[in-house]
Amino acid sequence: MPSVDFPSELLLASRFYFELSIKLKGGNETVDAVFLECQKFQKEQKNIEIVEVAKAQWANAKMGQLVTTKIPSRSTIENLVLKRGLTDSLALWQWFTDIESGKWDSDHVSAGSLNVFDQAGTVKAKFDFTGAWPTRYSTSEMNAQSNDMAIEELELAVDGFTRSQ
Repeated sequence: MPSVDFPSELLLASRFYFELSIKLKGGNETVDAVFLECQKFQKEQKNIEIVEVAKAQWANAKMGQLVTTKIPSRSTIENLVLKRGLTDSLALWQWFTDIESGKWDSDHVSAGSLNVFDQAGTVKAKFDFTGAWPTRYSTSEMNAQSNDMAIEELELAVDGFTRSQ
């Protein structure tokens, strides 16, 4: 696992952090980033409802009783929305602009992991994903008269999403 340097005061403000590690298929480039907020982190199992007419009759009825059964359908994965303090790294921005400029190939769609650490730096959970690409990159409003931290936000679409730890 690559080591990421970041200011220690970021950890003092939280009990955990997220490390995003992405390896682009076409090259040796690795994008590593530390995020303090993850808005979306959802995989959902849809269901299908099947309604059948059973042989048993309703009381005082000449027709069979309706029976509803739920069965599993396809899973859906929400986009990952990650936020962090704005840094001087251009890696995430470059990845976004590469996709935007039509570099939609195996070199720019990647696999990676999202590791959740506690304040002591111990991995508490690890989520692996495939087919990732940035769908949105944004920054917070910036005001020279404010002392708020500038925020960088990245939204990733992913094809596959599993928890390995």
